[in-house]
Amino acid sequence: MLTGKTSTEHCGGHALALSLDPTQTLATAIAVLFIGSAVQLRVGFLRDNNIPIPVVGGLLFAALTTIAFLGFDLRFNFNMALKEPMMLAFFTTIGLGADFRLLLRGGPRLLLFATVCIAYLVVQDSLGLLAAVGMDLHPLVGLLGGSITLSGGHGTGAAYAAKFADVQNIAGIMELAMACATFGLILGGLIGGPVAGRLIRRHGLEAASKHEQPADTTQDQQHSAINDESLLRALFAILLCLIGGVFLGRIFGGAAFTLPGFVWCLMIGVLLRNLEHLVPAIAIHRPTVDMLGSLSLSIFLAMALMSLRLWELLSLAGPLLVILLIQTGGMILFASLVTFRVMGGNYDAAIISGGHCGFGLGATPTAVANMEALTTRYGPSPQAFLVVPLMGAFFIDVLNALVIQGFLALPLFGN
Repeated sequence: MLTGKTSTEHCGGHALALSLDPTQTLATAIAVLFIGSAVQLRVGFLRDNNIPIPVVGGLLFAALTTIAFLGFDLRFNFNMALKEPMMLAFFTTIGLGADFRLLLRGGPRLLLFATVCIAYLVVQDSLGLLAAVGMDLHPLVGLLGGSITLSGGHGTGAAYAAKFADVQNIAGIMELAMACATFGLILGGLIGGPVAGRLIRRHGLEAASKHEQPADTTQDQQHSAINDESLLRALFAILLCLIGGVFLGRIFGGAAFTLPGFVWCLMIGVLLRNLEHLVPAIAIHRPTVDMLGSLSLSIFLAMALMSLRLWELLSLAGPLLVILLIQTGGMILFASLVTFRVMGGNYDAAIISGGHCGFGLGATPTAVANMEALTTRYGPSPQAFLVVPLMGAFFIDVLNALVIQGFLALPLFGN
């Protein structure tokens, strides 16, 4: 690892590697956000379709690094030591914003959204399976191009790819899974804004007025100015949740039923948030938490996307690209016709549809980035920010595992 300076070295043949240490990688990620903001401001299509700034800047930077590699044999190596802490901090801020009173109020909506998500998981795996069989590919390729990697993400994709590799002799199955998950992350960030924006404009939807928003009479809402004390208190609380979440993740990592580390961080955040009702002295300034959550989310996504090696993804076989395009079309139609209508056909339902595109193809951070871009333009949607992150963080992996196991039990897979 480098300490304080950038190094260049030759790696294989004539390729030149430019390695950045954690500090330089963080600075690059922030620069990527500045670039994304400037480009979005000047390109009407990106602005009008609510493409998140980290997606704009990250993909643009990834394209530039691809040109540098293909044209000049120059490869960028980033030290991503801060990437996971940024993701954990983001999920922690979701927990710190989860008031049990609001959770109880939003319970029926969460159950309704869970039903929608289960239906989409079945549709997603069916589309992948039918496309794979239609192109004479192994049926497992269809599942890998379905909910395993798209709704499940890189972690679920890697786990099932390793499992399939032990049973079936499919060449490059791990690379296949990682490519699908990466493409899903990109596509989820590209379609969520346009889908929800179109629904809002087509149906003339508007955000609820302030008096219709859930009231929160906590002290931090009454004193909304962010200062150095509120920043230190919020940062300290987030760090405590990170330390505790990582610790619990390691302790229970070998259990029969395990939870990802970010879920532990989120749960500790929920506990801390709701202790405020019993001990008001530990209340954390909500606007500061929201600001830190938005910041950590933006940096995490910028790091994830700017480090993409697009030249490796471009080498995907044509049939796999066909599957991914079919899945993208399926997500757009399902979010527009099913998610939106079942969730009420109102403004909140449109924002939820945009979030569903985010984690239906990519990941929960992508879903939240979609919704932040939408609400910044059209107005707040507390209901969407309650339902979508909880579904993406807590329940979708469990629901996805049940659906996958149901498909694997089909006679098509030799059971």
